[in-house]
Amino acid sequence: MPPSTTKSLRIAVLADSDTRWKWGALTADRIAPGPSMEAGPRGEAQVGLALDGYLLRGRATPTARQLEEVGVRADSLREVTAVEFLRAMVETSYDIVVLALVGGGVQAMLHGLARVWDGLDKRPGPKKRPVVVTGYVGVVYEKLADGLLLRHGADLVLANSRQDAERFRAVYEGVGADASSVTEVALPFLGGAAYEGEHDPYTVVFAVQPSVPDNRRDRVYLLDRLIRHARLHPEREVLLKLRSRPGEHTTHIEELPYQKLIQRLDPPANFRLVYGNMGEVLDRTDLLVTISSTAALESLHRRIPTAVLTDLGIREVLGNHHFVGSGCLASWDQLDAGHRPGPDEEWVARQGVVADGTYADAFDAARERIAKLLASPERPPLTPYYTPVTAPGYLPGILARHHLGPDGTPLPGAPAHDKEPGPVRQIVRRAARGAYRHGVQRVAPVIRRMGEL
Repeated sequence: MPPSTTKSLRIAVLADSDTRWKWGALTADRIAPGPSMEAGPRGEAQVGLALDGYLLRGRATPTARQLEEVGVRADSLREVTAVEFLRAMVETSYDIVVLALVGGGVQAMLHGLARVWDGLDKRPGPKKRPVVVTGYVGVVYEKLADGLLLRHGADLVLANSRQDAERFRAVYEGVGADASSVTEVALPFLGGAAYEGEHDPYTVVFAVQPSVPDNRRDRVYLLDRLIRHARLHPEREVLLKLRSRPGEHTTHIEELPYQKLIQRLDPPANFRLVYGNMGEVLDRTDLLVTISSTAALESLHRRIPTAVLTDLGIREVLGNHHFVGSGCLASWDQLDAGHRPGPDEEWVARQGVVADGTYADAFDAARERIAKLLASPERPPLTPYYTPVTAPGYLPGILARHHLGPDGTPLPGAPAHDKEPGPVRQIVRRAARGAYRHGVQRVAPVIRRMGEL
């Protein structure tokens, strides 16, 4: 393995969706020790930082359009299987590895990396493994214990807020696991100019989510209310901010795209669908409306009036329960009448929003910790909480989904575990992935609806 230079920090980011790629790449820039440029929502590269991106092949692997919309640049970017990524971690030397994956993916990679880096001190090349970092893309409002324990074993488990850091440590300590990896930071994609007053025209943006709500009735209701708001306020511009185009996947599956549902409705001229970078949309937003999207935190960071809808109830399944105490909860009736929610400053401060101007310092603790790990003469092996001893009925299934055995070794027949895929295999892969996405996006929902008849 070629050694890393002291002049340039080399970081690898493994992500399984467009949202996690954005989080992982921007996090890499934020946590890299040493002098850097302020990284804004477009992901400007850090001085002296070499960033290699790896996209984990699966149903949510981002398309070229999605990657362009995210706006984060890397020195290299390629699609890999889990086994191919592990091989790359042996062949290439990195200082830091960021795992921007769903919990099961993080756990599989931790075990796989522990295996491929075992005995590194006895091989030619660098004697220390990279520092491994993981965390969450946004608000953590479900599967707290499950997701956290699947991430245990990384050197740093990033918590996006003071509240999350406290909860994360409590979970680890509660099961007797080492909690020292928990490191408080903030959401890495916050930024942009602070809101300075109404635009012309006044612009209302509804930020959708792929999986919330999850049924046609509620989605049609939200569309109907948004269109009604546009009719009630013809002087306003009303935008429906979409995450993906039909057929594309994000972090979550979207079975009922708003683009299709709106075809049966008749929106007025001041109503439009928009795609693109969320930061650019927020540049012209006067009121951000959502069910529970992380976009609400981006909006609050910029002090844009932000409403979290209560029309469908305040429920854990919707995620809007996370905003209890925020001062942002409101209904469409209230918004139609001109209500502009005012956030609770104490609540905002606990959520990693950092609207008080101290955002530039939010990653100092992580940078200092990583700098110490990089400078230390030795680095202990990765030791996840879940092992064949502590979770013999759970762990093997998680590893098998990524074609790894209980010890992190590639299973027989694992995709491309022994060689690089040839041109024919690459073509077949692309075709198979397209067919799989079509099945998940188009066929499976139809079958489920037929089963409900």
